[in-house]
Amino acid sequence: MKSLLNKKTVTVFIVLLAGISAGVLIGAFFALTHDLPQIRNLETFRPQAVTRVYAADKQLLAELYLEKRDPVPLQKMPRYLTTALIATEDRKFYQHSGVDIKGIARAIIKDILAGGFVEGASTISQQLAKTLFLTPRKTIVRKIKEAILAFQLERRYTKDEILELYLNQVYFGSGAYGVQSAAEIFFGKPVQDLTLAECALVAGMPKSPSRYSPLVNIDLARERRNMVLKQMLTMEIITVDEYNQALNAEIQLEDRSRSLKRAPYFVEYVQKSLEELLGASKLYKGGLSIYTTLDLDILEAAQTAVDEGLLTLQTRMNQNGIQPTDPQAALVCLDIKSGAILAMVGGKNFYENPFNRATAAKRQPGSAFKPIVYAYAIEQGFTQNTMILDAPVVFRGVDRDNDWRPENFSKKYLGEITLRKALAISQNIPAVRLIERLGPQSVIQFAHRLGIESNLEPNLSLALGTSEVSLLNLTAAYAVFPRGGEWIEPFAILEVTDHRERIIWSARPLKRLVMSREGAAIITNMLEGVVREGTARQARTLPGPIAGKTGTTDNYNDALFIGFSPAVATGVWVGRDSGATLGDKETGARAALPIWIQLMRSVMAAGVNQNFDLPDDVVKVLMNPETGLIERTESTESVSAVFKVGTEPK
Repeated sequence: MKSLLNKKTVTVFIVLLAGISAGVLIGAFFALTHDLPQIRNLETFRPQAVTRVYAADKQLLAELYLEKRDPVPLQKMPRYLTTALIATEDRKFYQHSGVDIKGIARAIIKDILAGGFVEGASTISQQLAKTLFLTPRKTIVRKIKEAILAFQLERRYTKDEILELYLNQVYFGSGAYGVQSAAEIFFGKPVQDLTLAECALVAGMPKSPSRYSPLVNIDLARERRNMVLKQMLTMEIITVDEYNQALNAEIQLEDRSRSLKRAPYFVEYVQKSLEELLGASKLYKGGLSIYTTLDLDILEAAQTAVDEGLLTLQTRMNQNGIQPTDPQAALVCLDIKSGAILAMVGGKNFYENPFNRATAAKRQPGSAFKPIVYAYAIEQGFTQNTMILDAPVVFRGVDRDNDWRPENFSKKYLGEITLRKALAISQNIPAVRLIERLGPQSVIQFAHRLGIESNLEPNLSLALGTSEVSLLNLTAAYAVFPRGGEWIEPFAILEVTDHRERIIWSARPLKRLVMSREGAAIITNMLEGVVREGTARQARTLPGPIAGKTGTTDNYNDALFIGFSPAVATGVWVGRDSGATLGDKETGARAALPIWIQLMRSVMAAGVNQNFDLPDDVVKVLMNPETGLIERTESTESVSAVFKVGTEPK
């Protein structure tokens, strides 16, 4: 009886122990797996992809990404790449079920002997599980979770699907995620074009990307490549001849200068715009295609014109002993019809100084602001032949110390002159008298309608361009004149498509009618006079009709020329970031206009020359620009001037 009780006690104890053990194991299992990610989420998983920016002709300008990923199917990957990876990382990949038990046992023994983690023994499936779902922190718990996830991956996906996911996800160093990005970053070619030696180098990098990247240490990268090649030879994946040839192959890395962005100032402008429109996450992770307005031919001509213009200016500055010689320039070219930004140069060298002087800089425009004053005057009923006094004047302040005595740049005064001539030769006094009659606040409101966004001070010196503006704003304001009085917000992006080529955003630039067609035609004609009769005479060599205005600020700190043809409007600014002088007599006509002429010659040579549009209710008459009187016959003094019908001289 006692023996029977003992047996029952032992049996109960064993059952209880088994139950407790099972409970502990089940509890441990649920504790380990309750927070594991769902493998089925991979069905809808899409890795971060590269966003690409294209010019108007679909040429690639730049790639945007936080992590450079560019997934490709396994079929596009070279056989040597996949076999090299398996030979290096997981020789039994096609035999095991996600975990290499013998490998783990061997690794545990080595870890115990070493007193820490020295060998991981992770299969490709485990590495993928860690990459996709887990932290890189090395702990026993994480290794168990890694193994469980690897088993789940193997149950749901084929070996080739796992291999494809891995090769598109794993980090290869130097910002490259996935084999396609690695091939482009390291060798400047698509993954399918990699040689055996290059495949071996890439396959050897996941073990320690920061150590084996050829951009970090080319000698270590070569050693690792050779070790991979040796393993491939041992496994009879390659022949002895192939091994020897690959072993002696030079590592031909991509020329890093080629990977720099084309049109970097423009691309950064696009980036900032889209960060606001779409958000940074979608922009840098979404694999978008961004189609822009940029004309690469015009941009290259613009960059050449800026480079050569600055070199010439710097030579003059050196001769005058101005140190340091650090002139900068900015250029914007807009399509008249659409308002699209065709070219943008924000400075001498983006990689030395990325500040965009075409969009972000606010500088005084000098006399380049005068056309806005004159355009408003025309809208208020003034005509080209309205006479205005060009004579010294004093504007009284609250006391004599605050009196203002504006002067003409030439220090010469011509008495009564026409508005046309006053603008053409850029006399200051007539512009100041004009804004006094119009009222500075009214001119400011008109300037804002023309798209000038910056704060403008309501004083008489505004007529001389003492309030700061951006080059982009000012150029867009000028484009109103040949466009018939319509302002269009300058835009750089035509449309954005997602990774499935669906349009997710397209351009709808703001538009508004800001002045009459007649007024726009008249101010355009007056600005033609600046080229024919005034401060921009050197531009008369260009083919076809052009118009524009020079601008120079006090002490020759800023030089500008803003002008247009019937097709494009271009603005050029030259100055120094410090605000210091460019040197004596470095006016808009001398420092900025040559750059403008060089670009416009290139643009106009490539396009069809046309005339500025004239609305039906204006008339052209021969006029003497000195007297404002009509000329019966054409002479060297006469000009073809535009008037609203009924206001022309009789």
